[in-house]
Amino acid sequence: MKAKIIRVAEGKQSTLSQLYIDGIFQCYLLEDKIRAIKIPKQTAIPAGNYTLRLNIWGGMNAEYRQKFPKLHKGMIEINGLPNFSFVYIHIGNNFRQTAGCPLCGFGFDFIDGDYQIVRSKDAYQMIYPKLLSIAQGAENHISIENNFQF
Repeated sequence: MKAKIIRVAEGKQSTLSQLYIDGIFQCYLLEDKIRAIKIPKQTAIPAGNYTLRLNIWGGMNAEYRQKFPKLHKGMIEINGLPNFSFVYIHIGNNFRQTAGCPLCGFGFDFIDGDYQIVRSKDAYQMIYPKLLSIAQGAENHISIENNFQF
């Protein structure tokens, strides 16, 4: 399976993306604003090609084991990013909750100049097994590209 994040819109402090697996739309993602100079926990991931891996040692694992006891095997980490570490695809609704990570959701709103996503927990439960399969496979790549449409 192949994963791709395509960025489609920018807000004042937010970036809206779409997640595709094997060319099929899965859900929306929300990140912080794209910045030329990184601000820790406030900057979108640079466009490029990276790997997905299963992180079983990071701090969010205990929280996610409690939230998703039957689902969670480890955090899905986007690895190999320049100047970024511990970047997980996780739940949340607005750019203040991203901490530099993509949040997943089944829909979005545009409020006061920024994007927010909705039904994050539902989206996470749907995409997690697919992303886990990619992270544990030999072809564990993910690409991120900018293709702003609105």
